[in-house]
Amino acid sequence: MKSFAVLDAGGSLRYHDLAGDGAALVMIHGLGCASSCDYPTVAADPALRGRRMLLVDLLGSGFSDRPEAFGYTIDDHARSVVALIDALELPRVDVFGHSMGGSVAIAAAAMLGPRLGRLIVGEPNLDPGGGQFSRGIAAIPEAEYCAVGQDAIVRAAAAEGNDIWAASLARSAAYAVQRTARSLVEGSDPTWRSILTSLPEPRTLIVGELSLPYGDAAGLPGAGVEIAIVPRAGHSIPWDNPAGLAAAIAAGLASA
Repeated sequence: MKSFAVLDAGGSLRYHDLAGDGAALVMIHGLGCASSCDYPTVAADPALRGRRMLLVDLLGSGFSDRPEAFGYTIDDHARSVVALIDALELPRVDVFGHSMGGSVAIAAAAMLGPRLGRLIVGEPNLDPGGGQFSRGIAAIPEAEYCAVGQDAIVRAAAAEGNDIWAASLARSAAYAVQRTARSLVEGSDPTWRSILTSLPEPRTLIVGELSLPYGDAAGLPGAGVEIAIVPRAGHSIPWDNPAGLAAAIAAGLASA
């Protein structure tokens, strides 16, 4: 992995930089997850093989640092990703984000301006209020969540057989997870939905087949956002069907 010190954050992002051709594809993970865990199989799929990819662990997650003074809002995460892109002097990037990472991807896309090539998001948070998981975390005060809340979720996930996600969440800083969940619930102004629909670049929303019917997609095709369905997948698309996700991303990258 490589390290990038985020100025004013007091810590470093760590990321895989997979060599390849074309504009780099920046991949951003969801809440309590890590790109270093979620995306290697996706990145190795023949549908994406041969292009440059940056698999970024956001601050507070995976192998990245966990500075306590960092805000961990969606915009904070987006600014750190854009700072990495700036430091690598990438003139143009494509961006993919899943779930919470989709919101980060949308915020980063707005910050990138003309350097954005294509934006692809998998079941992102688009509106204030968060999802069931983030709402539950945000409802627990930070001190309580750090003391007992995250450990309880990790134990429950492991008991249900979801040991990979349990291990990923256990490695995440509890205060980072709680602050990011709170940011998802609070939303943004303009909303991530508004940003997504107003961007001029090609955009794709990926949905797992098992998540249908997917109400959050309402109105997006009319705004030029393509909808792609990954078969045999629910919300956890990178784990449920990594090959299907790779194919959907590749199709989004090829869109006009």
